[in-house]
Amino acid sequence: MALKLAAEVVTLKTKHPFVIARGGGDDANRVVWVRLTDTDGVEGWGEADPSRYYGETADTVLAVLERLAPHLPRDPFDLEAAEARFAEVVPKNAAARAALSAALHDLVGKRLNQPVWKLWGLDPARAPRSSFTIGLDTPEKMRQKVTEAAAYPILKIKLGTERDEQILRAIRDATDKPLRVDANAGWTRERALQMLPILKEYGVEFVEQPLPPDDLEGIAAVRRRGILPVRRGRDQHQAREVRLAARSAAHDRDRPGARHAGDGGLHDRVVARNHGGRPFHAARGRRRPGRRRAHRERSFRRGHDRRRADPTPHRARAGCPAPVRGSLRTPRACARGQ
Repeated sequence: MALKLAAEVVTLKTKHPFVIARGGGDDANRVVWVRLTDTDGVEGWGEADPSRYYGETADTVLAVLERLAPHLPRDPFDLEAAEARFAEVVPKNAAARAALSAALHDLVGKRLNQPVWKLWGLDPARAPRSSFTIGLDTPEKMRQKVTEAAAYPILKIKLGTERDEQILRAIRDATDKPLRVDANAGWTRERALQMLPILKEYGVEFVEQPLPPDDLEGIAAVRRRGILPVRRGRDQHQAREVRLAARSAAHDRDRPGARHAGDGGLHDRVVARNHGGRPFHAARGRRRPGRRRAHRERSFRRGHDRRRADPTPHRARAGCPAPVRGSLRTPRACARGQ
């Protein structure tokens, strides 16, 4: 079935200008609303939220969507192949690709009359809680924003200025809610190490993107200090980068922004299925195994080492006959591989 692509720039007005360590200040945000329609008239929606930090604007998103339009899948259920093709045609410009991925997933869900979380086999009751972000401003104005966010149980505070401690003091005086901090690469390594005990003192749960995304050594040094968990943030554009960052021990938690992730659906499935917002086992890029799982892994490794030392098939070592086609009966010891 052929898919029809439509895209429209929408200007979103925010209540307050949204400012972070890298800049900002405009209360109008231009995003791109993407719609994919199949031959039956079913429509899937996606959104591109481009960031100038990554060299993207609403105009570049529209241009990239034109390039990707001829490569839309004939079958919207062919999700992973479509995402791979988008990445091949346009390796960067992640916002446009993420919007198409979201629209494809939305379209598939609507055709099946199921929400996307059900398609992924997820449990919404186990979804990690998200946070409400407080953008940079004067300490007094940020305190006002905290009051306005009374309905939200977790707050993420933007830092990365010379007055960070003053901001933390004003916010902590206004609320005892759990706090998370995002410095948006506004600190040097020395400043980040200096801020860690201060953040801990104010009850901050973790710090996101304390240093520029390419400073993996610096991020690893901050993490090794062991005072707070560290997240690299939205600089991870693709699922493979999540794994690479974990292997570099450069962060403790995974939290790439969904609308900035180039492998939109694939990336989100990797995170949702494998991590679910829980801590990484940083050396291997996965969750810490529980006791049962760790025991299985040790048993597997021992069996693998035995087979590598003695390549004789385990059935032959146990004196077991080769399996007979069409027969499911086998001696119990042979079935166990003894």
